Amino acid sequence: MNAKYFDAHCHVQFDAYTEDQEQIIGQMKVEGVAGIVVGCDAASSRAAAELAGKHDNLWASVGLHPNRLSEEKYDEHLLRNLLMYPKVVAIGECGLDYYRPAEVTEEVKKNQQEIFERQVNLAGQTKRPLIIHARPSKGTMDAYHDALEILIEAKALYGDDLRGDIHFFVGGEGEAQAFFDLGFTVSFTAVLTFAREYDEVVRAAPLHSILSETDAPYVPPTNRARGSRNDPLAVKDVVAKIAEIRGEEFETVRAALVENATRLFNIS
Repeated sequence: MNAKYFDAHCHVQFDAYTEDQEQIIGQMKVEGVAGIVVGCDAASSRAAAELAGKHDNLWASVGLHPNRLSEEKYDEHLLRNLLMYPKVVAIGECGLDYYRPAEVTEEVKKNQQEIFERQVNLAGQTKRPLIIHARPSKGTMDAYHDALEILIEAKALYGDDLRGDIHFFVGGEGEAQAFFDLGFTVSFTAVLTFAREYDEVVRAAPLHSILSETDAPYVPPTNRARGSRNDPLAVKDVVAKIAEIRGEEFETVRAALVENATRLFNIS
């Protein structure tokens, strides 16, 4: 792979790109942007696998998002079949989402944790990295702490075969370090271009333990209209902001973030 930038988490298979998907992917190739197309349910996972198979700068991840559990049952048979696609390199996005406490009852939490555990075990068994969604309730780190508890238990079982990335990281230095201690990475989005509360985490993290992502079509950087559709080309803004916050040379950070992603996802 010959890429200048790596978007570790995007959703270019979504309907938001129906009209110009090929144009955007083509521009990504021109500008040296590679990425992981991430599934959230059966349909988007299948679409991610198929799209990645058509483009040499894209790979895919397949999984069931915690917020989809009210609409879709976990189908491990489907995921195992999708893992047979040659460019499906990860499992997720899966995890825990406690952001809306009024909707997340103890029963809902228990179900999220059970399905997350099943996908964690699938990752360990198939030696694929996880892409983890962990969104805590406001003012807490609860989803991170529960995710860590599950991962620590699984790590004891699978060892180095269990690895992954904590997508869209908004935790503190303590949570980040706990994930690093397990051999996981954390990834940052263009939130860094308009929020300062994560700067210390970005500065404190070992460079080899962080990734760049866009979560496109969500969260555009400040140089785009607020509320507009984002795309993987904005990963360049994320990389630039990470370098600025860390006070390091842009080229050093850019190269390291590509190397980190290719190592985690075993992409050559």
